[in-house]
Amino acid sequence: MLNLQTYSDYKLTYFYKIQTIMENNPSEKQKHATKYWRENLRYLVILLTIWFLVSYGAGILFVEQLNEIKLGGFKLGFWFAQQGSIYVFIILIFVYVRLMNKLDKKYGFDKQ
Repeated sequence: MLNLQTYSDYKLTYFYKIQTIMENNPSEKQKHATKYWRENLRYLVILLTIWFLVSYGAGILFVEQLNEIKLGGFKLGFWFAQQGSIYVFIILIFVYVRLMNKLDKKYGFDKQ
């Protein structure tokens, strides 16, 4: 069974090997940064698409269908137009922070 210290040492050794390779080979460093940026942009596109669908789609396009449902005495379409899209945006900010922290750890940028 692998103990935590051995696993931690393994991760540090792996990180330093990658760092040494990237320092000695600038093209590898550039490829690493490009992969990081692509994944970051992918997260941004997905999250902004969700926000667009909730704010524009639920608040404007599908308002008639959503107004048939009541939430707290208000029509659901009205609720999405007034508060729902703001709540979703705030939730997406926290989701983005969590995703970026994971991405930073994945690519070793959390150590800077």
